[in-house]
Amino acid sequence: MYDLIVSGGKIVLEEEVVCADIGVKDGKITAMRELPSDCAAEVIDAQGKYIFPGLVDCHVHLNDPGFTWREDFNAGTSAAAAGGVTTVIDMPLQNEPPLFNLNAFSKKIGVLSGRAAVDYAFWGAALDYNIDDIKELHKAGCVAYKIFLGPVSEDYQTLGEETIAKVVEEVLKFDGLIGFHAEDYSIIKGEESKFFNKNNCGWRDYLATRPVSAELTAVKNVIALVRKTGVRAHICHVSHPDAAELIGSAQRCGLPITAETCMHYLIFNETDLLTKGPLFKCAPPLRAADEQKKLWDYVVNGVLSVICSDHSPCMEDEKDVSRHGIFGAWGGISGLQSTMQLFFEYAINQRGCSPTLLARALSANPAKIFGLYGQKGAVKVGYDADLVIFDPNLLWRITKDSLFYKNKISAFTGLSGRGLPVRTILRGKTIYLYGGGGTVFYDGRLVTPES
Repeated sequence: MYDLIVSGGKIVLEEEVVCADIGVKDGKITAMRELPSDCAAEVIDAQGKYIFPGLVDCHVHLNDPGFTWREDFNAGTSAAAAGGVTTVIDMPLQNEPPLFNLNAFSKKIGVLSGRAAVDYAFWGAALDYNIDDIKELHKAGCVAYKIFLGPVSEDYQTLGEETIAKVVEEVLKFDGLIGFHAEDYSIIKGEESKFFNKNNCGWRDYLATRPVSAELTAVKNVIALVRKTGVRAHICHVSHPDAAELIGSAQRCGLPITAETCMHYLIFNETDLLTKGPLFKCAPPLRAADEQKKLWDYVVNGVLSVICSDHSPCMEDEKDVSRHGIFGAWGGISGLQSTMQLFFEYAINQRGCSPTLLARALSANPAKIFGLYGQKGAVKVGYDADLVIFDPNLLWRITKDSLFYKNKISAFTGLSGRGLPVRTILRGKTIYLYGGGGTVFYDGRLVTPES
């Protein structure tokens, strides 16, 4: 007897789409074959729809505990569920305190208990004062460690070469993963200095302070570090095809480097920032239109093997240039809820890619990179029954009212397309039903490579 059978759908695997029923028992997938409908407590008819593995968004800032006026786990994970995301990996900054030791880890677990709609894992901090804590954070379950090479908010730190070497030495002891915000600090600060005494700075001035050279220099430095030490590295939010080409060359040489990009880099370009303003401010910044189009090539060929949101929310007035200026306005884009529908529209509908690309880039690959594969990231017997029933024909338009974020603002508002998650299932339980009143609360759990 099964707890749940999902029948009649087209199951999207990493390399093919198959037709089968899915049997679920105790939160796990236990069968994938034709199943009689009278042997389950619940049967969901997925006829005419795709069944994707639940998405793993490996780069979110949910600000909890700490900066919860921007976002919190209740709102953020509700948005995740509505977008087909069943596991989020939360960044260690924009937390109070940053996730830098076991006390901070325990505090975060306590605060989040009973307040998550989806499962979650944590990035650990890599700072100049927590080198000795990194191994214990690994034992507690942190799946990666975040280093900023470029400027960062006051609650975190940019690391220099000496401290990075110490972090690498520590992480190598357990074959851990380091994620890099890859922009060069000295280049950015040098460019910013040119605008200190300039009145009425504009968006072209902001773009000038975040040149492509800053990203390329940082990526080259990460590659050199990996070549020298063998540490596993993950390049966050790649914005430019030249950076992707450097990463692809390193991968072809066998270096253990992976990389991600985000839908805002694949859809928008610098013209959107120049004409529409602060909702489109992010770092690295949006690039030129021809460069944005070329970035898709590296998603399709697998160099940029992960699509994530880099969900970086804020209050609306934090984007107000009249109050904060071009450089002080918040730099970040909210996209956690929209990644799946956007990728389906722009990759599958418009570019003719196979739905299997979505299953790899948004589920399997992040699960593999961050050590969660085997539990998460695929529709396979023995895996958690994290499933997204997806209607490929349902038309949508992103509006403020459709967003579950605490602050219902996003650069993606106004976009439209075809194909939408209509039911999200976490470990065999429906947590979101399109048109059914929104997110159904379910107590998400911490998930770690060891659990």
